[in-house]
Amino acid sequence: MSRTLLVVAIVASFFLACEQKTAGDPLKKALSSEDVRIKRVIDNLDQYEVQIRYTQIDRYGDSLNFTDYDFQVNVGTYFYPASTVKFPAAVVALEKLNEIDSVHRDTRFYIEGDSIETSFSEAILQIFAVSDNAANNRLIEFLGFDDLNQRLKKRGVAPIRISHRLSVKNGDDVTTKPLIIYTNDSTTVTSNPIVNNVPVALKLMGIKKGKGFYAQDSLYQEPFDFGLKNYYPIKAQHALLKRIIFPEQFSEEERFDLTNDQHHFLLNAMQILPKEADYQKEKYYDSYGKFFIYGDSEEPLPDYINIYNKVGYAYGTLTDCAYIKDTKNNVDFMLTATILVNKDEIFNDDLYEYDEVGIPFLAQLGRELYEYELKRKK
Repeated sequence: MSRTLLVVAIVASFFLACEQKTAGDPLKKALSSEDVRIKRVIDNLDQYEVQIRYTQIDRYGDSLNFTDYDFQVNVGTYFYPASTVKFPAAVVALEKLNEIDSVHRDTRFYIEGDSIETSFSEAILQIFAVSDNAANNRLIEFLGFDDLNQRLKKRGVAPIRISHRLSVKNGDDVTTKPLIIYTNDSTTVTSNPIVNNVPVALKLMGIKKGKGFYAQDSLYQEPFDFGLKNYYPIKAQHALLKRIIFPEQFSEEERFDLTNDQHHFLLNAMQILPKEADYQKEKYYDSYGKFFIYGDSEEPLPDYINIYNKVGYAYGTLTDCAYIKDTKNNVDFMLTATILVNKDEIFNDDLYEYDEVGIPFLAQLGRELYEYELKRKK
């Protein structure tokens, strides 16, 4: 593209973005829907702690423009990120592999004291296909918390604080377990444990939630304190998604050091359906890990819809961070959203309105914005 055409494209993108902003906020329009799945949440916002970021994508020749729309996004207001933290673990694991001789993503290994032998590729596929906790925790043993967090912040994915493994006893142990790594079919090496810093309690709005929680079968009638839990707000989640889907839009310092092969593998893993990873489709239906548009249905996804994403759900909080692409209608956009569904305000009682309120809200939100994108002038 010539310098003159490039300048014209940039100016055009700027004025189009301004025109879109002044023409009305499509995210607010979607949230004003009379559909009960949207309305019952919006009518009780204090209860559901919703945060949303939606990104329009426009192309002008070789240039690309993002237009972000936010609803209640605030890095100072806490929500529990659950399994969404597995996405950064997968990215950073691939980057770290590039720095170790004789080790690659198909290298086999197991964690000391664990009987499961796996590879980095298998762990990453399991993370995205069915959100496997054990696969994520194996990557944490490889990375350590401090290095993981520092690498993300270095690339501009911030604020973030990953401080514990998922769904295991002593998940916040600051010392990692050694990896037994196969350098060939019969030779192994053992990695050294990594000693991480002890996390400091977060001081954020909403860090203490509800009116009670269960611990070891006892009910404590006081708010549940998330101060030492993982912290991965909407801003950081969306920032990582943009860098992985469109790395060429960022400076070299902001990109992760992935080879073309690794990047292709990661993108494939992010959009893979459980059945494509050899999981039983009766239990792990297409939308098992896809909340937007299809989350409230067990019907197969259309073959022209690709959703590159990572969901999380725990402690009554549902989150999805997704790039949605319709190849038939030439539509694509990004959407990250979280919602808390815990009507009784008791944590760890397993009484959360995931299927009744949370997933239907996220699915309908995705549909409202998808329908808007289908009609939007590009």
